[in-house]
Amino acid sequence: MWPFRARVERLKPVRSRTYGQRHGVVQTFARASLFTIAWAAGIIGAAFSDVLPLGASERPVKIIALGDSLTAGLGLATEQTFPARLAQALQQNGLMVEVANAGVSGDTASDGASRLDWSVPDGTDAVILELGANDALRGIDPKVTRTAFERMLRRLAERHVAVLLAGMRAPRNMGTTYIEAFDAIFPELESAFGVLLYPFFLDGVATERGLNQPDGLHPTAAGIDVIVARMLPKVQELVARARTARGPRAPNPG
Repeated sequence: MWPFRARVERLKPVRSRTYGQRHGVVQTFARASLFTIAWAAGIIGAAFSDVLPLGASERPVKIIALGDSLTAGLGLATEQTFPARLAQALQQNGLMVEVANAGVSGDTASDGASRLDWSVPDGTDAVILELGANDALRGIDPKVTRTAFERMLRRLAERHVAVLLAGMRAPRNMGTTYIEAFDAIFPELESAFGVLLYPFFLDGVATERGLNQPDGLHPTAAGIDVIVARMLPKVQELVARARTARGPRAPNPG
């Protein structure tokens, strides 16, 4: 059960119940500047995550967390966001990674598909795809949402980028037909594309008042820690897949 009841207006989004509002110039600036400088300058680890020291024979696995405000960390400090806390957890488990935050508040799956190529720069090894919450809250046709995910997954497969799909569930008051059609998107995509699936990004958090901010939609820092702990085994599997796809690195000549 979700802790809220969303009003469904298919032609008019309900702005008061959404995973991140769009804020005009700020939204545009966020999209335009997200990766232009950070990755090219080699400072993406400092900007978005904790990065392990490089070993002698391999480089860190570069992960992009592509999502909406649940990834962006609306209402949280930078170090409390999902990508930052995930990077720390992976580090504590001895994995060399860089985790970049490509969350944009208010994004739907279609928005994510539109910005995929510049949000996932060359050199990316893996993507955690967290979108769909705003689609469900706005009552967007599940066929539209599915098509957007298919576009993203086909493109990432073409680029040989490993994917962990973070599933979402429709609010339970949306009606049986909508709920069944929306909730089926993620396991069906897992089967069709062979990607990893974490069934519900907000698992263990969505119904817990103490783990959500006052809006009832966005996790607190403690809620993010619950998400990270529960998702960590799947992310470790994602890292392993990315390394396998990349292959062994040739030793440095010397």
